[in-house]
Amino acid sequence: MAARRGLRIVAWVLAALVAIAVVAWLVFRVPDISVATLRAKYASPASQFVEVMPDLTVHLRDEGKRNGVPLVLLHGSNASLHTWEPWVARLGDRYRIISFDFPAHGLTGPATDGQYTQAAYAKVLAAVVANRGLSRFVVAGNSMGGGVAARYAADHPDRIAGLILVDASGAPYSAGEGGTPLALRIARAPVIRDIASSITPRSVIAASFAGAVSNKAVMTPAMIDRYWELLRYPGNRAATLDRFAQGYSSVSPADLARIDAPVLILWGREDRFIPVASAAYFARNLRHSRTIIYDGVGHLPMEEAPDRSAADVAVFIASLGPDRQTPPGNAPSPAPSARPAQ
Repeated sequence: MAARRGLRIVAWVLAALVAIAVVAWLVFRVPDISVATLRAKYASPASQFVEVMPDLTVHLRDEGKRNGVPLVLLHGSNASLHTWEPWVARLGDRYRIISFDFPAHGLTGPATDGQYTQAAYAKVLAAVVANRGLSRFVVAGNSMGGGVAARYAADHPDRIAGLILVDASGAPYSAGEGGTPLALRIARAPVIRDIASSITPRSVIAASFAGAVSNKAVMTPAMIDRYWELLRYPGNRAATLDRFAQGYSSVSPADLARIDAPVLILWGREDRFIPVASAAYFARNLRHSRTIIYDGVGHLPMEEAPDRSAADVAVFIASLGPDRQTPPGNAPSPAPSARPAQ
């Protein structure tokens, strides 16, 4: 009798918890935003929607000086190509600048194959540069994009004229005493991840961004809106959780040893996402590297210190020499195979 009463109490408690979860989902759920609405707001005259692989159309911009040194820019986790606009504004008169949104980000949206690993993103990079007709180029990556840039450079050293790592991922990571990171635990918990893919209040995005930057002046309402709204591109939130669940990939010393190109390592001293100590890992393992640390800057030097960081990039590219500055065989970009907003 007591046992049956105990089971009934447990059942009632579980039912109450489910009801609370359902009510919370109904009250706090944040809907997706239509593709057409997001393209109208966040695409620019330079934007193209190009099928670079079967069933993968990416949002990219190919702008700047058409016969300049090609500079390919790779954004970080949960960001978009918009993070590079300060560099484009300062460097576009000298270089041909190509930026794009990785799958599960920005206006590209989720990948049909559901693959979001570092290796999968390096294949997307390879497809983009092939589409743009590049045989050799300078590649820069921030955070997640830095890890992808290093991975690609290790696998295709002959294609890289120069490598720029900006607060890059890829150094060996340990979860430490805290165990598995919270984002990974959520991504691997079926019921919780379904709720997390729908309940994403703007305040959470603002708090995350505040933790990323040291120069708070860059935290404008429009910037927070952009991060929050692009996350709500249909399928991006679920794809982000898939990406977290697929885990973190480091770039080993053996991988880095295959990179023969000059490397510029840029880091914000106040980075709380990827600590400045990680810069030393890359410096130790890259033969031809130079490191610049920015005081008073966090995870996003290209946005927090655009003048200083862009100037350092210009000096770096100028130092590459004529043979690397004018790599042979780079073709003009093909006519865009753009798709209209739907």
